[in-house]
Amino acid sequence: MATTRIMPLHAGKGRTVGKAISDIIDYVKNPDKTDHGKLITGYGCDSRTADAEFLLAKRQYIAATGRVRGKDDVIAYHLRQSFVPGEITPEEANRLGVELARRFTKGRHAFIVCTHIDKSHTHNHIIWNSTTLECDRKFRNFWGSTRAVHRLSDTICIENGYSIVVSPKGYGQSYHKWLGDTAKPSHKEQLRQTIDQVLAQKPASLEELLRLLEQDGFTVHRRSKTISIGAKGWGNNVRFDRLGDGYTLDDLLAVLSGQKHTPRKKNAAQVAPPKVNLLVDIQEKLQAGKGAGYARWAKVFNLKQMAQTLNYLSEHGLLNYADLETKTAKATFQYNRLSDQIKAAEKRMAEIAVLRTHIVNYAKTRDTYVTYRKAGYSRKFYMEHGDEIRLHQAAKEAFNELNVKKLPTVKELQTEYAKLLADKKKAYGEYRQARSAMRELLTVKNNVDRVLAMGPTEPQEKEKDHGQR
Repeated sequence: MATTRIMPLHAGKGRTVGKAISDIIDYVKNPDKTDHGKLITGYGCDSRTADAEFLLAKRQYIAATGRVRGKDDVIAYHLRQSFVPGEITPEEANRLGVELARRFTKGRHAFIVCTHIDKSHTHNHIIWNSTTLECDRKFRNFWGSTRAVHRLSDTICIENGYSIVVSPKGYGQSYHKWLGDTAKPSHKEQLRQTIDQVLAQKPASLEELLRLLEQDGFTVHRRSKTISIGAKGWGNNVRFDRLGDGYTLDDLLAVLSGQKHTPRKKNAAQVAPPKVNLLVDIQEKLQAGKGAGYARWAKVFNLKQMAQTLNYLSEHGLLNYADLETKTAKATFQYNRLSDQIKAAEKRMAEIAVLRTHIVNYAKTRDTYVTYRKAGYSRKFYMEHGDEIRLHQAAKEAFNELNVKKLPTVKELQTEYAKLLADKKKAYGEYRQARSAMRELLTVKNNVDRVLAMGPTEPQEKEKDHGQR
């Protein structure tokens, strides 16, 4: 998963605010890219009338606060979120986009999430209204907001078991620094490593240390009170005082006088404990065109995975196949139960969000619609108040679709939503653990089933080969 920077959207030249909002939303809602609109989700607004609702919120903000900005006014914010090709379904990508937008805006701004599937990588376009749902303030695009949304996106990715797409661009680091331990050491790092080796030889003076550096292929440059080191192929020389703590000229003189030198250490990467992976079907891969080198690698890989599989069975007391089968079935049942529970809560939360929006819009536009009806559905009145009339009509249609006979209060809906959200968060922790346990057990069982299906064929062949030697 990766996100772009947050892009403020302005009206621009020759466009009204309403036209600017509709242009932006029409682009991201393109039916050819969103599976005919199936991959569009709105929060705090109906995705079908999002442009009109955004515009109405801005008018209410101006009426309530009296604040009017010029052409530099930000009307909405745009964020793109991409995923590793083939790793996630479009529906799941859309769900994660909604979670990212809701958590980043703290649920205070209406937004739409449109998942595009026209490229090789599934990606989301997230647009949120700069005006809050209460129409009393605007979103503050604070300093470092792009970094904050990147971190939140990565957190959501890790929580849901998906990869993080890392890009070296725009982070203020050289390509080698971005690569980390896999990259070629920088000139400074090469010099520090050589100094460590030279100091291990215990030179008696600074002159001897510099002479040993020259023997290793470096050139020493003296100028006034500074000493810099160069090497073939280096563009610039490196001064001692640019090497960091432990390598400045004063530090080196202290070491030469008897002080202990501690070589600079890189942060060691944490090694994750080995996981059980599925055995490779070697014959199938060979038939698909893999060579002898692949077969040798696959045999070693399978031996390692079977060793890890046996360790897992022993550690969890599953040496009886029936016990393994029972535990796998229970883990799968628990995962499906929690998954259904979370999906049901999310479905109801989405219904509440839509219903709440329509109730608010219905109340805000009722007087306008009553006046429009009393005016005999005047075409002139419609031209002047079209946005509000369409919102009112959309709300009435939504009530009919949801089969709502008596409208609940917004407070009742908020209370129900808060309870569902709390239950979902509680279930989500159990869900992640259940998913991890199920995946591991299914992998172990699959490996055991594969070995049992092999039968005695492979050992007999080995004995036969041994007897022919």
